[in-house]
Amino acid sequence: MLIAGCGVNTIPTKDEAAKAQWAEVQNQYQRRADLIPNLVETVKGYATQEREVLTQVTEARASATQVKVDASTITDPAAFEKYAAAQDQLSGVLGRLMMIQERYPDLKSNQNFMALQSQLEGTENRIAIARRDYNAAVQSYNTEIRTFPGALWAGTVHRWAKPMQTFAANAAAQSAPNVSFGAPAAPAPAAANAQ
Repeated sequence: MLIAGCGVNTIPTKDEAAKAQWAEVQNQYQRRADLIPNLVETVKGYATQEREVLTQVTEARASATQVKVDASTITDPAAFEKYAAAQDQLSGVLGRLMMIQERYPDLKSNQNFMALQSQLEGTENRIAIARRDYNAAVQSYNTEIRTFPGALWAGTVHRWAKPMQTFAANAAAQSAPNVSFGAPAAPAPAAANAQ
């Protein structure tokens, strides 16, 4: 009872807490690696859908307005047919736009890009918080094995206890992931264990 009360279990407890915090850092890196490519593909999909339909509407409208209409159009079967075909094409594309609008009421790529930006920011914030919490756990552990009475236990009962490294990102890890709407991003390399 006396040994348990004097801190002999503090070092293993703090060791496990630091390891759990490091696992959370790795978890957030994995979340980013899994989430970002999926979000980018979703935004690209919405943007492509919207771009294709709006391009078709623009082209059909341009085609419909290029047909000259005057009083003689209703008496000239060829001109009337050409005008009707252009209008039918525009009606068809507008019908498709309305169908897509009903199926996807949030047909606004800008909102999707804003959501992507928000998710990127949130993901980077989660990683920063996980790093901070890991560094705090490591600081607590390192302080315990270097100060009295923890240093006594670290030198006798817990000889395995070695100082842990705090998180120190390399230059590449300090920058946010590169998001490209051209080609899918390459998966991020797995973070090395900092212990």
